[in-house]
Amino acid sequence: MTTSASGQPAAAATETTIDIRNLSCTFSSKRKRTTALSDVSLRVRAGEFVSIVGPSGCGKSTLLKIVAGLMPPSDGEVHLLGTAVTEPQREIGFAFQRAALLEWRGVRANILLQAEMRGMDKRRAAERADHLIELTGLTGFETALPHELSGGMQQRVALCRALLHEPPVLLMDEPFGALDALTREHMNVEMHRIWRETGTTVVLVTHSIAEAVYLGQRVVVMTPRPGRIDRVYDVDLPAQRDYGATMSSPAFETLAREIRTLLGASGHHG
Repeated sequence: MTTSASGQPAAAATETTIDIRNLSCTFSSKRKRTTALSDVSLRVRAGEFVSIVGPSGCGKSTLLKIVAGLMPPSDGEVHLLGTAVTEPQREIGFAFQRAALLEWRGVRANILLQAEMRGMDKRRAAERADHLIELTGLTGFETALPHELSGGMQQRVALCRALLHEPPVLLMDEPFGALDALTREHMNVEMHRIWRETGTTVVLVTHSIAEAVYLGQRVVVMTPRPGRIDRVYDVDLPAQRDYGATMSSPAFETLAREIRTLLGASGHHG
C-alpha cells in the first residue's frame, strides 16, 4: 500500500481528466473572512474513482462545486478534460446528498428530466434511461412516484439522472449519507458495479472511511479548515470487490485504521 503527500500517483496515466492546481477559496462577509480551501492540487486520471474524506467544514463540498464550475476559486485553477473551468460544466454529472426528485413525476420521467433540460435526442435518451433503469435494479418501478420508493431507490433514480447523458465525469457529494447503514452498504455495492461497467471518472466526497476505501482507487485525506490535502492513499484492493470479503481483508482494515488515525491526529473527526 503506497501513500503520497501529493495528488499525483506514482504511476500516473497519460490522460488527466481533472487537474486541480494550487486551488484556494476564501469567503468574505462584513464580519470575517473564512478560508475554506488552501493550496489544493490534485490530478484525477480518466476512469479513476477517487474518494475524498476529511473533517466537517474542511471544504470538501466547496472543492466539488469549484470543479463543477458552480463557484469560482479565489486562487488557482481547475482544468476539466483539458479545458480551464470558468463556468458551469455541462459535460459532468453531479449527485447530491438529497435525491431532489420531482414528486409528481415517476421514476422514468424523473430520469428523463435531464434529457429535457439538455435537449437530448428523445429516442437516444429513452434507450439510455431504460438501460440505466435495468442497470440499477429499478425495472418494474418505471412509473412509481418518489413517495412510493425507499430512500435507496430514490438515490438510484438520482444516480440514473446524473448518468443519463453519459458524462465522462461524475461528482458525488455525500450521496448516501442520509441512508440507513444496510441500504448504504447496498448502494456502495451498486455504485462500485456501475462504475466498473460505465468507466466514468468519479470523485466522491464522503464522511465514511469504510465507504471511501471500499469504492476508491485512491483516498484523499484533507486537513481541518482551511482544507488542504494531508495525504493521498493508493487503495491496494482487487479491482472487483466482494463487499464482505473486502471489508474483512487485512489490506482494507489496515488502510481504514491508518486513515482513521490520521483524522484523529488532526483533532477533528469527519
